[in-house]
Parts: sequence; structure tokens; C-alpha cells
Amino acid sequence: MKYAVRKLAMMLLTMLIVSFLAYLAFQIIPGDPTNKILGTEATEEQRQMLREQMGLNRPFLVRYGDWLIHFVQGDLGDSYSYSMPVGEMLAGKLPVTLLLALLAFLITTVVSIPLGIFSAGRGGWVDRVMTVLGQLTMAVPPFFIGIILTYCFGLVLQWFTPGQFVSFSQDPGACLTYLVFPAIAIALPRIAMTVKMLRSGILAELGKDYVRTAHSRGNDRSAILYRHVLRNALVPTVTFLAMTIADIVAGSVVIEQVFAIPGMGRLLFSSISNRDYPVVQAIIVLMAFWVVLVNFLADLINQRLDPRLRLQ
Repeated sequence: MKYAVRKLAMMLLTMLIVSFLAYLAFQIIPGDPTNKILGTEATEEQRQMLREQMGLNRPFLVRYGDWLIHFVQGDLGDSYSYSMPVGEMLAGKLPVTLLLALLAFLITTVVSIPLGIFSAGRGGWVDRVMTVLGQLTMAVPPFFIGIILTYCFGLVLQWFTPGQFVSFSQDPGACLTYLVFPAIAIALPRIAMTVKMLRSGILAELGKDYVRTAHSRGNDRSAILYRHVLRNALVPTVTFLAMTIADIVAGSVVIEQVFAIPGMGRLLFSSISNRDYPVVQAIIVLMAFWVVLVNFLADLINQRLDPRLRLQ
């Protein structure tokens, strides 16, 4: 219980620091948001009136505290470009990005863990082939894999129509069919990395004394692998998968551009180019919260897998 409370306190502190840095960054970047709202033809008096209405003339810490309180309450501010609440803008984009990220993570986990166990028990040409394929997959950027998948399965085989995304509410089957290809593009490099890490962890555990002791007591290889070795080897792998699912959300931002998916990626790029700081701030803080939350859950899972962590 103390372990979970300590990790939760660290998570909250991390989010506080991230939110402060995100807010600070867009306060020191050159540019006046009133120019974006009023245009270049506005007078200085009009700009001063708008700054007063938006509270931009108040001290920085006062503005940050007010923004943080509203953010925690669910008020993410208003967009400079669209003059509408940021929360309403993200409501239609965030589920698409999360669905893509979760699908990519599911593919990564389901494929990489069995492959990692299989590769740890094989040698010879099988091991060499899997190593070469893994290195090749890790070397190719996901966006390039996405371009290849779009050409092969979209243009040649016509399994989906590039650029014609169907929302989950309209047709769940068509939506998942469209998302599975960008999810594969995101997952392939991470599958290769997870397989390599799990394989290395299993081989390292197989060389330890407790494995030799278990063999001497008549336990077969499969029983030792699944009862003891795999449990210990999964501890660093779970941590890596936590970092992976956090990285998948960031990677999906780029892949969304390749497959023309209307998620947070397109909104983030357009908001950056338009200097729509409230939207960018909200997306950065939400992504950071996702990363911190996933790592918090990974720490709790590792505590259950490794009894030594419960004694800390």
C-alpha cells in the first residue's frame, strides 16, 4: 500500500511539473495571441482590451494557477483559431488516437511475448533469421512501413481505401479494418524490440543458480520456464511495454498523417502551425498524463510480479 501511495504521489508531482513547463513554454515563445484572433489590422487599443479580457495582463503564476484549476475541473480553455472550447475539439479526436494506440499495443503484446519465448528456446538458423528480421524491422521508420502498407493493401489489394476513414460509431468493423494497418505500422518495430528484450531476459535467467537447482530436483525445462524464469524475465519487459504504449501514442501522431486519420495528430500539427497554444498545451498535458499513468500501472504490475519490490 505504501509503495502504491508513494508512486501515486510521484505521478501527481510529475504531472504538476509537466503542466508548469508546458504552460511556461508557450508564454515565452515570441508572438502575441491577440494578433491571431484580431488579425494584423487591429489597433493597439483593441489588442489591449482583448489582453485584458483574456487575462494576459495578470502575473504569470496567477494565470498558471487559474489555468491549472480550470484544467483539473475539465475546462481546457478556448481555441484561438476556432473560438470554441478545446475540450469539445478533443472529444472527437482523442478516442480515435487512443483506439489506434490500444490496437497497436494489443498487436505488440500478443505477437511479441510468444515470439520472445519461442526465440529464447531456439538456436541455429532460426535464431539468426529472427535476429536479422528484428534488426531490419527496428531500422525501418513506422511512417515508411505505413507507406508500404498503404501501397500494398490499399492501392494494390484494395483491402481499404486510403484516406476514407470510417468512424467507430458509423461502422465498428470498417473502422477497425482501417485502423489495423496503421496499428501494424506502429507495432512492427516495437514487436522486434520487445522480442529482443524478452529473449535476452529469459536467456539471462536460464543461466542463474536457481534454474540449475530446479533442474537438479527433477523439474523439466517447460515447468521451470513458465513457473519461475518467465515471471522474473517479464519484470523489465513489462516496464519496457509501459514505455512502448506511451511511445505508441506519440508515434500514432505521425502515422495519422500517413493514413489520413482524423485523430489528435492532425489537430496537433495544425494547432502548432496556427500558434493555437491552448490546444497544443492541452494535447501535451494529456499525452504526458497518459505516459505517467501507464508507467504508474507498470510499477504496480511489477510489484506483483517481483516480491522484492513489496519489501521496499
